[in-house]
Amino acid sequence: MRFKDRDVLITGGSGALGRRVVQQIRRDGGRVVVIARALMDGQETLIGDLSTPQGLEAVAATVAARPWDVLINIAGIQHFGPLEHQTAEHLLASYMVNLVAPARLTQAVLPGMKARGRGQIANVGSIFGSINFAHFATYSSAKAGMRALSQSLRRELTGTGVGVTYVAPRAVATSFNSDRVNEFARLTGMAVDDPDRIARRIVSAIRKDRRDVYIGFPESLFVRLNGLAPSVIDGALKSNDLKARALFAG
Repeated sequence: MRFKDRDVLITGGSGALGRRVVQQIRRDGGRVVVIARALMDGQETLIGDLSTPQGLEAVAATVAARPWDVLINIAGIQHFGPLEHQTAEHLLASYMVNLVAPARLTQAVLPGMKARGRGQIANVGSIFGSINFAHFATYSSAKAGMRALSQSLRRELTGTGVGVTYVAPRAVATSFNSDRVNEFARLTGMAVDDPDRIARRIVSAIRKDRRDVYIGFPESLFVRLNGLAPSVIDGALKSNDLKARALFAG
């Protein structure tokens, strides 16, 4: 997929990782529109809230009225901690932003893409969607759903000219990570990648119409092992899971 003179819609484009993706695509000549809660200076912005059904439907209606060549779903919400500590409102918002919004926005852009015989859906998930970490229950399960959504769509869209790319980074050094996540990374030695590098990998995967891209080693190996022998990964992660639990003791 070349970006020059293409209409590209991006969620999460106002975040640290998303801004870098936007900048790269604009440098390649793409016409970018970002979905965000507030206007971005110097950037065409579709203002909306993806965390509620009403907000998402309003955005989807606007999106469906325009032609798009590429949809990139980057927006995400994360809860790190015991599941019972997550509020009901935040739990709902997590699934809305991380999974429901990508599916609903895909519905909105697909008719036009299929009618023109070209287009690309790019979903930025997470290694956590394949290796389902303790204390990231809603985030991991939503990203697992995004991975399944991407695979299902790819099969459904065979022969239409519309491609589906799924990119799964590991942790990225941005403000998306809370202080407790950063402390967990320090205690466990969890790798945290440079956002510029990850943005380049995302853009490259879309440009090359890659199917599934898992970023980071040994995490990309653990993805395969977890699919074949999850009990092996259970044992490998047990020590780190206990360290995470200790952060919430008392």
